[in-house]
Amino acid sequence: VQLQASGGGLVQAGGSLRLSCAASGRTFSTNTMGWFRQAPGKEREFVAAIISSGGRTGYADFVKGRFTISRDNAKNTVYLQMNSLKPDDSGVYYCATPRSPTSTWSVREQWYDYWGQGTLVTVSS
Repeated sequence: VQLQASGGGLVQAGGSLRLSCAASGRTFSTNTMGWFRQAPGKEREFVAAIISSGGRTGYADFVKGRFTISRDNAKNTVYLQMNSLKPDDSGVYYCATPRSPTSTWSVREQWYDYWGQGTLVTVSS
């Protein structure tokens, strides 16, 4: 399974970015997809997840109301729309997926088996 994250960049506080994660090598539509992020000097943390059908999503408290996760199974792609960005949102954003089909999600990074290479988001004040 290969995951390719893209869409990061430099944006001013209050601005928006949309991250994409394209998956290949497996039936994309059967698996949960998650987004994590890691700021310099900090541990990687959960941001959002979406189950295979897209019917259920989960968010970290610090992004609720600002970020939206979605997926297009026909394009094997998951998105993270990020609005009202803050400098604290800066970091490398990773997409991830578990090895087996599932209809649930987790905030634990150990639950996910495959990871993309990450895309850098920098929010200036």
